[in-house]
Amino acid sequence: MRPNNRLSIIFFVVLTLALTATIAGAQDPLPSWNDTSSKKAITAFVNKVTKEGSPDFVPIAERIATFDNDGTLWAEQPMYFQLIFALDRVKALASNHPEWKEIEPFASLLKGDIKGVLAGGEKSIAEIMMVTHAGMTSEEFEQIVTDWVGTARHPKTKKLYTEMVYQPMLELLAYLRAKGFKTFIVSGGGVEFMRPWAEKVYGIPPEQVIGSSIKTKFDLRDGKPVLVRLPEINFVDDGPGKPVGIQMQIGRRPIASFGNSDGDLQMLQWTNTGSGPRFGLLVHHTDAEREWVYDRKSPIGKLDKALDQAQAKGWTVVDMKRDWKLIYPFKKR
Repeated sequence: MRPNNRLSIIFFVVLTLALTATIAGAQDPLPSWNDTSSKKAITAFVNKVTKEGSPDFVPIAERIATFDNDGTLWAEQPMYFQLIFALDRVKALASNHPEWKEIEPFASLLKGDIKGVLAGGEKSIAEIMMVTHAGMTSEEFEQIVTDWVGTARHPKTKKLYTEMVYQPMLELLAYLRAKGFKTFIVSGGGVEFMRPWAEKVYGIPPEQVIGSSIKTKFDLRDGKPVLVRLPEINFVDDGPGKPVGIQMQIGRRPIASFGNSDGDLQMLQWTNTGSGPRFGLLVHHTDAEREWVYDRKSPIGKLDKALDQAQAKGWTVVDMKRDWKLIYPFKKR
């Protein structure tokens, strides 16, 4: 082979590799997001805090991003999925509790009267949660949750609940982690309910899940150490509890927070009043065809005061209908 030909081939190979790397680097990290102001706000923030030499550069150790779960990372209609889990557990345990046929909220539940159950408010829900989430070891509860999420299906879509996650938010989690962020779930849901499946579904390990909890005690059963779940509330990680939970578990103020309801308001306030660059985002459910439409008057995922705050403070509000090309991963098939 002539030297000139050999040089030409080498040059062609190098050029091809360079072009391939350039194209790969230029691939859209958020392909399920339309090219709207919401997507541009996300990428602009990430670029400025991760670019070395930028006046807004944030060291990797301080790149903390917190995400609500219900209505932010996965769906929450027609009711919170953990509540559906609890209702299913009541039905499964009913044969051992014949007295439930006469006691509310269990009597309404066993008759299929969900509205009657919810009419009892937080007190009724708390009773159901205590009965279905306590009285067992932490390992036993983890197995119960794992079995449920592996088989239970959404009443509308007939999909597993872990398939009812938002593809655009999965992409956002991956994008932030690729840029050196540590991502946390900060949810009003039970921490022990989310931990068994959060790593597989979201890529978020158990130690980065913050949620509500019930009291737990150390015990010995047949000489074996166990942790027993008690029918008492330990911590409610919702509303003003979210910044408290963040401080207790993370010890750093996030620089970015993502939510969808008034229960996330204090988390976004806490995040966005810190020094340096900050980012807040709310998912607004506006797509009746592909998902649901709800906000200010909804009993589930109410978005009222937080929506007003977002407009006043300049937080990003995702219009699901306008901003997302795709809602669920299973729609790609």
